[in-house]
Amino acid sequence: MNKLLIKNLNKTYSNGVKAINNISLEISSGLFGLLGPNGAGKSSLMRTIVGLQHADSGEIIFNNVNVVDDPLFLKKQLGFLPQDFGVYPKIAAYDLLNHLAILKGVTDSHERKEQILSLLQKVNLYAYRKKEVHTFSGGMKQRFGVAQTLLGNPKIIIVDEPTAGLDPEERNRFNSLLSELGEDIIIILSTHLVEDVRNLCSQMAIINNGSVLKQGNPNDLIAGLQGRIGRKQIKKQELDGYKRDYWVISSQFITGNLNIHIMADMMPAGFQPIYPTLEDVYFSILNQNSN
Repeated sequence: MNKLLIKNLNKTYSNGVKAINNISLEISSGLFGLLGPNGAGKSSLMRTIVGLQHADSGEIIFNNVNVVDDPLFLKKQLGFLPQDFGVYPKIAAYDLLNHLAILKGVTDSHERKEQILSLLQKVNLYAYRKKEVHTFSGGMKQRFGVAQTLLGNPKIIIVDEPTAGLDPEERNRFNSLLSELGEDIIIILSTHLVEDVRNLCSQMAIINNGSVLKQGNPNDLIAGLQGRIGRKQIKKQELDGYKRDYWVISSQFITGNLNIHIMADMMPAGFQPIYPTLEDVYFSILNQNSN
């Protein structure tokens, strides 16, 4: 069982922005969702964990080794798929993976070939192994990114906004791949898409303004809102009035009609009690901390 401990981590940029505010997390093997809006501090935390920037204070401990003091220990066991995965040279997929594998320390040519071909099969790109990567579609590039992330058999993988810009079919294919991989290693999924966390992750944390607002098992967090969420369809011009009178945690148009969700200990007349979702957890936490 792999374990990552983050203790009292802090990072303030030179412009005064506190990107990481005393974050503490405990993450074990499996898929862990780091959920938050754009600009919440997710990418700053990911960059700090992988050693692309230094924390001002705090500890990052992976399998009992403080990687702040020994960053190479983590980097040797790390796969990182950033939000923008590089510039693709005019080189075939197999040849580029071969080059990256050498850089990752896979020096035995026979082992390297077997690993690359196996990974191309795993990400469903074997038929395109001789095709230049810069010609790939967005989804194919993301799957190629996963293949390069898995070179060297990492024990921890960090993926930052991996499904942004993918069509629904590619998103499902990508998420299925992550789910298969996350049985024996740590995969940290950083995203603003609640659906990805709901579908994939057994543990999660909600982050905003550089701070962890809530963490736990998604089903447990949903159960904590049982009986406290209500829905009502209203007219658009009524929204401000409802926001004054009730704790409106979200509003969205469904088939052209505006539906609001409120949170209340006693459900007001006119509202339909509904079973809460992870979206309700997410928006209630963000709403609560913005007031």
